[in-house]
Amino acid sequence: MNVQSAVGAAVKAAPRTSSEFAAEPILRMCNLSVNYGPVRALSGVDLSVRAGSIHAIIGENGAGKSTLLKTMAGIRKPSQGHIEVDGRKLEFSNAHQAMIAGISCVFQEMSLIPDLSVADNILLVNPPRRFGLVNRSAQRSRVLELLQRVGAADMDPDTMVRDLALSKRQLVEIAKGLASDPKLLILDESTSALTNSDTEHVLQMVKTLRDEGLAILYVSHRMGEIRELADECSVFRDGQKIESFAANDHTDNEIVEMMLGRSIEASFPPLATVAVDTKPVIEIENLAWDGVLTNITASIKKGEVVGIGGLDGQGQHEFLMALFGALKGLEGIVRLNGQEVQPQSPSARIRKKPNMAYVPEDRGTHGLVQQMSVGDNILLVDKETYHDDFWRHPTQEKDRLNAAIKKLKIKVSSPKQPAFALSGGNQQKVVLAKWLADVPDVLLLDDPTRGIDVGTKQEIFELLQELVAQGCAILLYSSDYQELCNCCHRVLVFYEGKISHELQGAMLSENNLINAAFNLELQAP
Repeated sequence: MNVQSAVGAAVKAAPRTSSEFAAEPILRMCNLSVNYGPVRALSGVDLSVRAGSIHAIIGENGAGKSTLLKTMAGIRKPSQGHIEVDGRKLEFSNAHQAMIAGISCVFQEMSLIPDLSVADNILLVNPPRRFGLVNRSAQRSRVLELLQRVGAADMDPDTMVRDLALSKRQLVEIAKGLASDPKLLILDESTSALTNSDTEHVLQMVKTLRDEGLAILYVSHRMGEIRELADECSVFRDGQKIESFAANDHTDNEIVEMMLGRSIEASFPPLATVAVDTKPVIEIENLAWDGVLTNITASIKKGEVVGIGGLDGQGQHEFLMALFGALKGLEGIVRLNGQEVQPQSPSARIRKKPNMAYVPEDRGTHGLVQQMSVGDNILLVDKETYHDDFWRHPTQEKDRLNAAIKKLKIKVSSPKQPAFALSGGNQQKVVLAKWLADVPDVLLLDDPTRGIDVGTKQEIFELLQELVAQGCAILLYSSDYQELCNCCHRVLVFYEGKISHELQGAMLSENNLINAAFNLELQAP
C-alpha cells in the first residue's frame, strides 16, 4: 500500500484505548532479511513492537541491531520479507516515507548539523512556514515545547549546535526525533553520551511517552536501564533474533549468554601490580587552561592505569586534549620520561618519543573519517611508514591491516569497507587500531566504552591489560564508575576544573566516586 494513503486511513481510524495499547502491535517485521553484497546482516527476523510499550533490543556490536533500525527507518531496503505498520504492509523508499508512516529514529551516531542552530536542527525537515518562509516565531515556540519535553528547557534555541557539549547535543537529537509526533520512536543508545542527571530525566521521559501510548524501541548496552524500562526484550546475535521475551523472564547472565553464545566468567581482567619504585612516564605540574583547568598536578607510572572521574563537564575532556597538544595557551609544566615538553600540537605528541595516542570521546566525528575505508582510517597515523617519496608498500600495508583487524577482532567484510558502515563497537576498535601499530608510551582514553556492548567491552579491557604489560601508561576517563573501580590502579576525581580527590585501594569504591564527584565527605572502608 502507498505510504501516504495508509497514513491517511490510520488518521481516520478510531483512537485506541489504553487497554488496546498493551496488545496491539504497531509494527511487525515478517521474515525480514538484509544483505550487504554477499554478507547477510539480518536473517529471517520476525519482530513485533506494541503501542504503549518499551521493547528493548539487546545484542553485541555487529549483531545486526543497526541494520534492523535502519530498515525500520527506511534507510535500508530488506532483501526479503516485509514491514507492517498498523497492520498495513508498507515499503519505504527512504527515511522520509518512514517518518510519514510514524516511525522516527534517534541514532547512536548523531545527525545534527554543527553550523545550524538548535531550532533549525530540530525542525529541519518540516519547519512551520508563513508566506513560503520559515515562521521564526512558530518555530521557536515549537522548539521550546520540544526542549521542555526532553528536559532542556534552559537551552537557547538560537545556540549553534557546534557550541553544545556532547550530552546537550544528544538531547537536541531526541527532541528532533519527537518533532514529527511519531507513533514509534526508536532510541539507539540515546543515553550513552548523557550525564547521570540527564540520563535520569530521559528515562523518566521515555516512561511518560510509553504511558501516553507511544511505541518505543529501545537499544542500550546498559542492563540497568533495560531492567528499569523494558516491557519486552529481543536478543540478537550474528544477524538473527535469538529470542523475544517479557522483561524479567531472564537474568542478566542468561541474557549475556544469549548475546554472546557463551558465558563470561569475569567482566574485568585482573590488574597487574605496579612496583612502588617505578618511575613516572608523565608528570604534570600546575597545568591550567582558560579558566577550565586550574593547577592540576599528577603523574602516571609505566604500566599504570590511572582513571579520571567526576561529573561530566568538570574539565576531564579538556585535560586529555591539553596533554595531547590540542589546546593552545596552556600554563604549567608537562614532563615525559623526566624531560620537559611543550604540548604544542597533536602531531608533535604522535611523532616524538616518548609519544602519546588519544582516543576521543566522539569517535564518529573526531576519531574517524567516516567516508574513508576502514583500512585508510587504520593507516592514518603511521601512513608514512608505508609510503616514501616515490613508492607505496602495499604488502606491508596489507600485513599491518590484517594484523590489526585480527588483533582487535574487527567485524569487517574487507579493509575497503567504509567506516560509516560499521557498528559503533567496531568503529571504536578501528580508532584503537589506528594507534597500535607500535605501543604508545602514553595512551589517553576519553570514555572509550561508551555505547559498547559487554563482549566488546571485555575485549577492550583485555587489550588495555596487554598494553600495560608492555609498559604503556594509560589515562582513562570513564562515565562508568564500575569501570573506574575495576580497571584502574587509582582514580583522579575532577571537580570544577581541579583534582578534588585521589582514590585508590580500599577507598576506591562506587560510593566514594559519587561522593567525590559531588565534593562530599568520603566513606571509610
